[in-house]
Amino acid sequence: MPSASDEVVVDRPVADVFAFLADAENDARWRPGVLEITRASDTGYRQTVKGPGGRSISADIEVTESRPNELIAFRATSGPVRPHGRYVLSAEGDGTRVRFELEAELGGLKRLMAPMVQKTMDKEVAALANLKRVLESK
Repeated sequence: MPSASDEVVVDRPVADVFAFLADAENDARWRPGVLEITRASDTGYRQTVKGPGGRSISADIEVTESRPNELIAFRATSGPVRPHGRYVLSAEGDGTRVRFELEAELGGLKRLMAPMVQKTMDKEVAALANLKRVLESK
């Protein structure tokens, strides 16, 4: 089962970081794989991401849990691979430690996609460096 995680300390208060991440429409500002994202409901977002060969893939997401200033969990509701993930936040001095975790269950023939899925997930969590840059430049 492919999984990936990374963490970074952002020099911004926890409340600021949580508010930014809680609005997934901000994802396109720091996650290079997100081509387009719009709110579809209170907890859902329509999302298009870069897929293999540069083609666009629908990868809608739904927020499954939210605890202010602590956690945002989500799952993909469309697309060929439907990972679930979460952002775990904690105070670190005057800043915020953010841990980004992703996991995908691949059954049947989709197991053949595991190396490609792993590579994509590794890139996704590594984008935390972009989150740090974007939030610290505000």
